[in-house]
Amino acid sequence: MIRAKKSLGQNFLVDNRVARRIIDTVSPLETDIIIEIGPGTGALTALLAERSGYVVALEIDPRLIEELARLSSSNLSVREADALEVDWAALIDEASASWKKQSASEKNPRVRVVANLPYYISTPIIERLIAIRGRLFDLTLMLQKEVVDRLVSQPDCREYGYLSVLVQYHAAARKLFEVGPSAFRPAPKVRSAVVRLEMKPSRELSEEEEKKFFAMVGLAFSQRRKTILNNLKAAKSLFAIDLEAALQNAGIDLLRRAETLSVAEFLRLHAELNGK
Repeated sequence: MIRAKKSLGQNFLVDNRVARRIIDTVSPLETDIIIEIGPGTGALTALLAERSGYVVALEIDPRLIEELARLSSSNLSVREADALEVDWAALIDEASASWKKQSASEKNPRVRVVANLPYYISTPIIERLIAIRGRLFDLTLMLQKEVVDRLVSQPDCREYGYLSVLVQYHAAARKLFEVGPSAFRPAPKVRSAVVRLEMKPSRELSEEEEKKFFAMVGLAFSQRRKTILNNLKAAKSLFAIDLEAALQNAGIDLLRRAETLSVAEFLRLHAELNGK
């Protein structure tokens, strides 16, 4: 039995009922390419391979590669790789080529991500995947419940913040169900939850404008107790017009704080601040 490494934040999924519920939620098709991050001991991997067109399992721990090798399947590729370091564009291209060799379908495959993510790297991986959202159909992620609550939170909620805006700008986010500690070995000290992020088909802003937009959102949330006006004043030289005028033109009260603004309101404010 392979013991989980605390340094890698490993908590192996061992509850078959939870594994099957996740697979049923994903509902993979033969025209789907699934990239699984952190397969661990393979609780989801074999089930994904049974129902998907092609599966690439990315595992950072070399001890688990041999364990996963027993799941021999012509449509499964197990790779020792760090999801934060791997070349995602090349990975998707290679997986697509492998899928086409095996598939009789003339359709282009959907590329989907399924992951049981270590809590300490969940946000960086989400940010990395969002950066290539144009090539992904959706993400089904098991994360710490508190992280999921932040992803799906709405304005005026305590959990709502920069990460909420980042995710909801790029994707439709939906919390699916919670998972208790007993589903894992070793049992974590926190509850987990499964969330689906379905990528939006088009961008609201250009890539260059998005950089400015999220810089503004980051500033707006920099000190949560301050109004959005006071937070943005710290970098007023970045904006094309007067901050108070921009807020008023966007229909945003000068006394509001960032956590009360919807994604649509942030977009209106961005347009006003940049003279759009």
